[in-house]
Amino acid sequence: MAHAALSPELARETASVWEKVKEFTTPLEWPAQAQLIHEINALKKERDAVILAHNYMTPDIFHGVGDYVGDSLGLAKEAAKSKAKVIVQAGVHFMAETSKILSPDKTVLIPDLKAGCSLAEAITGADVRLIKQKYPGLPVVTYVNTTADVKAETDICCTSANAVQVVEWAAREWGVDRVILIPDEFLARNVAAQTNIGIIAWKGRCIVHERFTADDIADMREAYPGAEILAHPECPEEILAAADFAGSTAAMTDYVVAKKPKQVVLITECSMASNIKGDVPEVNFIGPCNMCPYMKRITLENIRDCLRDMTFEVTVPEDMIVKAALAVQRMIDLPPPAVPARYDLVKAKHHVAVELI
Repeated sequence: MAHAALSPELARETASVWEKVKEFTTPLEWPAQAQLIHEINALKKERDAVILAHNYMTPDIFHGVGDYVGDSLGLAKEAAKSKAKVIVQAGVHFMAETSKILSPDKTVLIPDLKAGCSLAEAITGADVRLIKQKYPGLPVVTYVNTTADVKAETDICCTSANAVQVVEWAAREWGVDRVILIPDEFLARNVAAQTNIGIIAWKGRCIVHERFTADDIADMREAYPGAEILAHPECPEEILAAADFAGSTAAMTDYVVAKKPKQVVLITECSMASNIKGDVPEVNFIGPCNMCPYMKRITLENIRDCLRDMTFEVTVPEDMIVKAALAVQRMIDLPPPAVPARYDLVKAKHHVAVELI
């Protein structure tokens, strides 16, 4: 599609991106976005850089400039394999730290230092040291959505896709029947319903996922009776119990791409629906929409500035990298689940009380 303010060359260069973002970007906005995409892609070559675009980035970033797209751990693993000298994290700060942990010899940049995370900020390395004193001998499983200093105090990391697997592995490895799983309270509660291992949890929450309620699900069911509802395990248990499917961002993406339901409600950060829509245009995605204010601090403009000016570099102390890398690598070395975890709270093994620290 041609645009009045686009040169024919730029229109051709960005035509495939336009096809994926045209439902979310007006023709009035597109020429400026297309120019920024062109500038960023040129700067990537000049700087020998790759851009890691998280599932919660806006479609112009996700489809326009992302070299690797997906969840936070998947992005960091892909960056570690890359020969590029510079990594730009189109995501939040703990993700940039994880990239640095897995790629210590590369320069890691984040376009906005204020792109934080309510969940990652809910706990510190000092907190974890106190937890270990209170529960000596129990393994500490930490969600990857944490800072480097927390990972450095951890025995093994997990993602929402493999949390049940990691918890059960840690219990076997340590010879215990209880495991500390931090910092997301709702992920811990949802994992507890899928395993016989006792869970000790921390009251950390994602500001996006904690806001959804069972009434939201009921309202969506009434308004759109044919829609399939998919929820992320950072949501409260009653959300997962009311959903048709619950799983990680990877599991939800796989579900939609494979089944192509006519109508889908994604109970997660709403840019994810926009990004999947670019690959399955026949699927009708319906709200609700909770945006992450931290993720939305990343824009095409500050990605361009970040690459042009080589700001802002994310560093992690070397001794912290060594300790944190052990926890991340332990997880990576586990055989991956055959499929990303599904959290089935209807057929849950049991409903146990999680011990909240």
